[in-house]
Amino acid sequence: MYDTIIIGGGPAGYLAAERLGHQKKKVLLIEEQLGGTCLNVGCIPTKTLLNSAKLYVHAKEAAKFGVKAGDVSYDWAAIQSWKAEVVAKLRGGVESQMKRFGVEVVNGRGEILSAPSGEKPASVCSVSGGKSAEHHGRAILVCAGSVPAAPPIPGGRDNPLVVDSTGLLSITAVPKRLAVIGGGVIGVEFAGLFSALGSKVAVIEMMDEIVPFMDKEQAPVLRKAMSGVEFKLGRKVEKIDGATVHYTAKDGKAESTEADLVLMAVGRRPTVNTWGAEAVGVDVSPRGVAVDDRMRTAIPGIWAAGDVTGNSLLAHSAYRMAEVAAADILAAQNGTKSGNGNRWRSIAVPWAVYGLTEAAGVGITEQEAAAKGIAIVKASLPMRVSGRFAAENTFQGAGAVKVIADAGDRRILGIHAVGAYAPEFIWGGAALIEQEFRVEDVKQLIIPHPTVSELIRDACWEIGD
Repeated sequence: MYDTIIIGGGPAGYLAAERLGHQKKKVLLIEEQLGGTCLNVGCIPTKTLLNSAKLYVHAKEAAKFGVKAGDVSYDWAAIQSWKAEVVAKLRGGVESQMKRFGVEVVNGRGEILSAPSGEKPASVCSVSGGKSAEHHGRAILVCAGSVPAAPPIPGGRDNPLVVDSTGLLSITAVPKRLAVIGGGVIGVEFAGLFSALGSKVAVIEMMDEIVPFMDKEQAPVLRKAMSGVEFKLGRKVEKIDGATVHYTAKDGKAESTEADLVLMAVGRRPTVNTWGAEAVGVDVSPRGVAVDDRMRTAIPGIWAAGDVTGNSLLAHSAYRMAEVAAADILAAQNGTKSGNGNRWRSIAVPWAVYGLTEAAGVGITEQEAAAKGIAIVKASLPMRVSGRFAAENTFQGAGAVKVIADAGDRRILGIHAVGAYAPEFIWGGAALIEQEFRVEDVKQLIIPHPTVSELIRDACWEIGD
């Protein structure tokens, strides 16, 4: 019998397995492809392709920096080969970690048959290759992840010219024309990738701006930096005919975009219907599994973490949820109290958009502050005033760093950035918000020079006394 059976081996599942295994617990992890969406068909392969596209563009721009690279071209097959190598290497790393911490891995799909009850253990079935096996454990952690959303657009289903993000990652040739339905993170990243490689890209978005959770001053900066992408904002897609997307503007005018391939990038949805939730009465909805701040479901002995909860469909959020769940499972099994620090808190979850121009943010936006009736002070500085940015970039779509603070106690409430390296330093903004730093506290920090992250401190000085 296992101490914990984990269903799903993505970021939440394998990290929870590591944490529990480190504490000498007997853990079974059931997953069809170790690493989940993020490692196999999400974060890692996407960023690998994006890096190749960046190298290609930087090589073409090298003369501006005094470097003559000659004729520059790319080899899509070689790029795909490098992507596969990176994914395989990292998957091997996860496999090694499972062995290191004594985690048993079963390749297959997991389904809950019964929940733990008193001294009676839970029962979970693993299915692989038409064969099934039953396993028993004291606790169950569901980390079933998410899948691409598929809206019922006429002509979108069973259309070989329409792909989701998984399908786009495995194409054998770069399309001459790409239509992207959805201007969220996934759509914007792929639009930037294929535009950099020479595709004519159009993004069709129903909202009035891309990446709707971005600060409204910064989203246009990111969009304008993607000069090679045509954005069709405020458009509702009506149907897809082959690879031609038909949509209407807000004034009712019918429009269309012709392409060679269509990417459906309208987000992801939690996987709630393949692992036996109904059989044991776990409270689920299309929004995800209902959990508390310790990642407990309403069924004793069953926890959930990661995308499946719908709380935050981000790999780094999944990591933190996994740690919270693992700590609570350990406390329950060891008869101790779970520490107050091990609770899921969403006040400072950073987000990031990767591309030739990057963006990241944490905390509330100016618009969210206004909606909540919070009086703020703010400052924004252009990226071009950073010494490192000036040395390493061409200033096209330069971007900015924006700091938002409470007008009363001057606590940092939000930090938002568009431009190079933003995803690398935004974690510092999360720390400032979590620790309730004030503007005056940030002014006293010493940040390495020259770095782009200095702009956070500089923006605080712009806010003034």
